Amino acid sequence: MAGSVSFQGINYIQVGIKDDEGNLIKGENGVSESGIAIIDGDGQGATTANITGLEGTGTDQYANNKLKRVAYGAPTPQVALTMLDMDFNMMQKLKGYVSDGKGGYVLSSGKKPHVALLICSTGFDGEKYYDTFANGEMSEAAHNHGTNTATEVDAEGTFAYKALAPIENNVFVDDKGVQRPYKQFASIDEGFSEDDMLAEVFNYRSDSSK
Repeated sequence: MAGSVSFQGINYIQVGIKDDEGNLIKGENGVSESGIAIIDGDGQGATTANITGLEGTGTDQYANNKLKRVAYGAPTPQVALTMLDMDFNMMQKLKGYVSDGKGGYVLSSGKKPHVALLICSTGFDGEKYYDTFANGEMSEAAHNHGTNTATEVDAEGTFAYKALAPIENNVFVDDKGVQRPYKQFASIDEGFSEDDMLAEVFNYRSDSSK
């Protein structure tokens, strides 16, 4: 297997909303008729997607005056997203805002939606890398406005995604049978299948593969 640990750019991000059983929500209550959506419309797309918390630094454990072991806590991945633009109604669904039917939206006092997230980037040999999260919550902490002068002042949407354990118990499982909140895929791996990846991350299968 070739490839690299270096990559460049953001090709796209892909999102979907799941119900409490891990089933993809399609149609009006989801993000599209298929249940998944790539944010890549006219003037739309991700500017940054900074992932932190994939692993902790660890806690040193000593014995006999020597460092004998390092204890690692559970991974706590988070993604800081900046969007150049995206569909307003879609983001309200992802954040858990509800409409009053009169143009107003308010954060629901109920629990946040289950959001699955995929970030695609490119390796320097043209291969694709995918950072994926099968379950998490999306939030927006602030809006930053500035006045226009001789230069237009744009305010891009900034969002925080907090990864959670997958709802389905058979995905993102490691070699010890422990479920993890994050999984990376590489298109250059000989076993890679985009259909299988989408099935695991979003619980999605195209009609032709059902």
